[in-house]
Amino acid sequence: MTPERIAFVLTALAAVVVVLTRVRLASSDDHGAGRLGIPPALVNVHTAVGVVAILLWGWFLLGDPGDLVGWIGLACFWVTAVAGLLILARWLPARGRHAASGSTDSWGEGPGLSVLAHVGMVVGCVVWTVFLVAGKL
Repeated sequence: MTPERIAFVLTALAAVVVVLTRVRLASSDDHGAGRLGIPPALVNVHTAVGVVAILLWGWFLLGDPGDLVGWIGLACFWVTAVAGLLILARWLPARGRHAASGSTDSWGEGPGLSVLAHVGMVVGCVVWTVFLVAGKL
């Protein structure tokens, strides 16, 4: 498989992660499953920067806008990945006398889906970075 095809597949998967995270955590009164509440601003950063990343990176892969667009798109993906890892903090155990037990939703039991998605996003960012530095894209 060529680096371009790998980049396209990872971009499509990243788009799914950004959209599903937004859908899962969009409600202002429900923070989704987990033990800790996540600030809505963090979800908004994940979504907004993720959309910009997808648009710029897609333009870089499909067109010929220059390397600067690719680097900016990649930087946006890194910001999205870090925001996603921070969103995973909702699964950290809450400590203290008044800590609430974890909540669940219909997306699955435990953090498995979120971990797979956001660690996969980081792996995708590493792969894109290696391809871009090596000049394969």
